[in-house]
Amino acid sequence: MPASMTTVDGILKEVYGPRIVNQLQNETLVLKRIEKSKEGITETAGGKYVNFPLKVSRNSGIGYRNESEALPLSGQQGYAEVIVPLRYGYGRARITGQAMDLAETNYQAFASALDSEMDGLKDDIAKDSNRVAYNDASGLMASITDTAVSTIHTVDNAQYLEVGMFVDVLVRSNGGTVVLNTTITDINGLSVTFATSFTGTVLQGVYRQGNYGREPSGLGSIVDDTSTLHGLAPASQRKWAATILANGGTPRALSEALMIQTCDGIRTKSGKKPSVIFNNLGVRRAYFNLLTQQRRYTDTKEYAGGFQGLPFNYGTEIPVVEDVDARPNRMTFVTEDALTVYRTKPWSWMDKDNSIFKWVNGFDAWEALLKQYWELGTNQRNAHGELRDLIEG
Repeated sequence: MPASMTTVDGILKEVYGPRIVNQLQNETLVLKRIEKSKEGITETAGGKYVNFPLKVSRNSGIGYRNESEALPLSGQQGYAEVIVPLRYGYGRARITGQAMDLAETNYQAFASALDSEMDGLKDDIAKDSNRVAYNDASGLMASITDTAVSTIHTVDNAQYLEVGMFVDVLVRSNGGTVVLNTTITDINGLSVTFATSFTGTVLQGVYRQGNYGREPSGLGSIVDDTSTLHGLAPASQRKWAATILANGGTPRALSEALMIQTCDGIRTKSGKKPSVIFNNLGVRRAYFNLLTQQRRYTDTKEYAGGFQGLPFNYGTEIPVVEDVDARPNRMTFVTEDALTVYRTKPWSWMDKDNSIFKWVNGFDAWEALLKQYWELGTNQRNAHGELRDLIEG
């Protein structure tokens, strides 16, 4: 039976919508087990925000007195209110007019073309969401490490970069322009070739085109002890700091003593034990080697909720989970019930006119747009921690 544009819209809503959402949840490792919520989200003329209270101090009205002495002064819990803007994420897919015509003449060929674009979009959004979940909301994907005047520059870490990616090269501290909307044409280890020549400095960073300062918070900004998060700074709210064990940039070997020290810091500050430890493949190898050297059982275990990882015993077993997108040379200790993904709804099609595909003005092509308004928030920053400057295995 020939398909019409109405049929195509139905397929996108009923088939590709759920497929993309389900696979995003399964493939985005960091966000998989974190609670999703739309509670506290408000809308104003300036945009969509999430509003939630944070407990920052205890009731100090406690004390002991002799007979007939005045009672302790009364006190109360201390709270700070945060209002955090949601970040607006988008994914666009384009189908040529020629492929679109197949919907009415050769449905199977059209379905194959649609599969390619929609599944590709799903994979790309999942990959980018995982990157965002580890990063620091600035949008930084790599830092320039040379001073050459060239199209070829070295970076500190190329794991988030892809050939064909549209990027901006900016001054990291203030977003000052170096090169806007250039393309990565080649990646060879840490050597990256851009379509545009520029003078490099160690103050510059590489960002997805237009993303500077617009991405949701990730573990890079949440698990920190100095930076401002959700409008609060540890300098003014001392308890608003994660446990960070760094070594001043000097690489050091991983040890169980350091891991226990990190957990102890989190437990002392927050009264909680981390529920999962994330690390990249290199740090996972270092941990595996550590267990092997100590003749410890090193088989991967499956934990409640679908996590698989090597166990770390801190009274209870904490899964040590590897993720290719985790940042290098560190272990990130996370308490999942202190995190929430605030969003209005999952990734979904923009179809307010009841049509998912829109004609691209001036081109023989059609586009569909996926979007999600979201932010990763924490109500207890000191329930997380990080062990940094580790030598990878």
